[in-house]
Amino acid sequence: MQIGLDIGRQYAKIVVLEKLRDGVKLLNYDSSRIPETNKPFDPENLDNHLVIMAVKDLIKKMNLKPKHFRKLTTAISGSNSSLKQITAMDLPTDELNASMMFEARKHVPMDGTDAVIDFQVLGSNKFEADKIDLVLAACTKRARVNHTKLLKDIGIKPSIIDTEPIAVLNAYLQSNQLSEEGAVVLLDIGAITTSLVAWGEQDLFFTRDIPRGVHDLVKNISMIKSISYMEADDLLFKEGIEVFTAEEVQDETLISVSERSSIDLLIEDIRRTLRFYTKNSNQSFFSSVYLCGGGCNIIGLTEYIEKTLQIKTQIFNPFINIQSKNGLEIESSGKYAVATGLALRSGIEA
Repeated sequence: MQIGLDIGRQYAKIVVLEKLRDGVKLLNYDSSRIPETNKPFDPENLDNHLVIMAVKDLIKKMNLKPKHFRKLTTAISGSNSSLKQITAMDLPTDELNASMMFEARKHVPMDGTDAVIDFQVLGSNKFEADKIDLVLAACTKRARVNHTKLLKDIGIKPSIIDTEPIAVLNAYLQSNQLSEEGAVVLLDIGAITTSLVAWGEQDLFFTRDIPRGVHDLVKNISMIKSISYMEADDLLFKEGIEVFTAEEVQDETLISVSERSSIDLLIEDIRRTLRFYTKNSNQSFFSSVYLCGGGCNIIGLTEYIEKTLQIKTQIFNPFINIQSKNGLEIESSGKYAVATGLALRSGIEA
């Protein structure tokens, strides 16, 4: 049994998988809201006590016991880590591990003495037979210590610590083949950030955290409609993108600019990031955009992004090629992409 635990800003999510000879089986999955139910989400005042309670409640609800957590994978957010694709000599594992600290000093914008380094091999380099492509990952020691302390307070210990962008990528690779032409774009739309991952069979791996998320959309609606944060949150997920172009608002010109700005600013940041990727990878064709995370189920968002970016867009289902336990109903699968990728991961040992 392998468990992936994704602790987000608003929800904690767990996915439980079992590796089979012919694939992977989904045993269970669920989520628990972290902020107090009747209080607005405030990213500036996150209470670790609420996080601990939410995860403990989730573990209890899923009937998971301490023995089940022998293979637990968790993640540090992309904003607390640095990721970069590099090419290295194809060396035995021990020698490759030893060489990564030296490589990190050249490629990662962190003080080597304050960084925790890891890597994931992507595959053989297509141009040089004796080299491999890999993603170099680094986080600060403080970020790792804070993460492991939180887990200790919950009463669990991870066997693996990953990063969220790598987890999303691993979930995608489990269920899809990379396109031979063009790069795939994965958008993990969270509460306060949107993590973008781009990669293709012939292209560079790239990731960036965009500092905009569902929280910005809800604040925007709350301000324009003059309603509470909780009412705005309900309205966003009930009416979707249409709430930004409501005809009943008196000053429609003002609203079309102001209300839609949170959506448009997010998409403009995505467009700008893809331009940067194009400039640095010489890849100007994107085959598909896949949405995941808590914001992926906003009604009309998929269609709006596809229309605006002119790229085929769909919600990512990380369970698509995973067998499921008899009687297990699958709902809102897109928000479990990170947790699924974590459960699949066999990388960083804690």
